[in-house]
Amino acid sequence: MNGAEVKHKTDDELSGLLTDLKKEALNLRFQQSSGQLESTARVRVVRHDIARVLGEKNMRRKAAGE
Repeated sequence: MNGAEVKHKTDDELSGLLTDLKKEALNLRFQQSSGQLESTARVRVVRHDIARVLGEKNMRRKAAGE
């Protein structure tokens, strides 16, 4: 997912996406600790996607406050 895709989502979609990404990150951490994780690059991608969503939510919150 890139920044342009995140910008076109509604606030509700962003909240749902953030929840899904956090669940996936948790599952990946469990897989990594048990040695079952096959794609270690996925952990990084999910963390970056979470940061994108949080950044967009923060920008929208600041824009609404001004």
